[in-house]
Amino acid sequence: MSTPAIDCKSLCKGYLSGTTRVEVLRGVDLQAHCGEMLLIAGPSGSGKTTLLSLVCGILRPDSGTVCLFGADIAKMGERALTAFRATNVGFVFQQFQLIPTLTVLENASLPLILTGRGLGFAKREALSVLERLGIAQLAGRRPAMLSGGQQQRVAIARALIHQPRLLICDEPTSALDSESGAATMALLKEVALAPDRCVVVVTHDVRIFSFADRIATMADGRVTSLSATPPSQP
Repeated sequence: MSTPAIDCKSLCKGYLSGTTRVEVLRGVDLQAHCGEMLLIAGPSGSGKTTLLSLVCGILRPDSGTVCLFGADIAKMGERALTAFRATNVGFVFQQFQLIPTLTVLENASLPLILTGRGLGFAKREALSVLERLGIAQLAGRRPAMLSGGQQQRVAIARALIHQPRLLICDEPTSALDSESGAATMALLKEVALAPDRCVVVVTHDVRIFSFADRIATMADGRVTSLSATPPSQP
């Protein structure tokens, strides 16, 4: 079996609230594989966001390990971790987080530009991704001129522009109606999911559960159930 895209073992994380320590994650074990879409579900306060932050390297665990593609990111220095994330991880944020003063094409190009690729190359690559997502005709518009569904597609384009091996989507349908949410998930399955890429969606939106290959359900800082099985690995 190949190395998991994500391999979390005995992850614990807490914080102090006044003089009281609050345990947010209580020994989480979880794997995710390339070629699958894994949904992490659960109510607010269950630990989904904290787990996401640990997987991304935004937070460090109090104990336990989190490995991405075999690399223990908790052992990386900040510079190495930033470079690793820039190459291997793409993000689709809950509120899109598009830069309002930039055009659609410029927003989608940004990750490549920030990693030192030339402006012309970045824009050509961005236009190619926008075409795949069916919004190339919007390249010159700014976010305020777009619908919520269109902004979501731009956010997906920006996340995919550098061909990351791991795509993480934080509540990607929370701001969308049922039809737009289903369209977004179908798009992720069609455009983002690939044999060499893992897609992780953090959500509490039961309307999109049917799109998942597996669903990890969280409650009180633990993974309480894991449905289905990952795809067979070579």
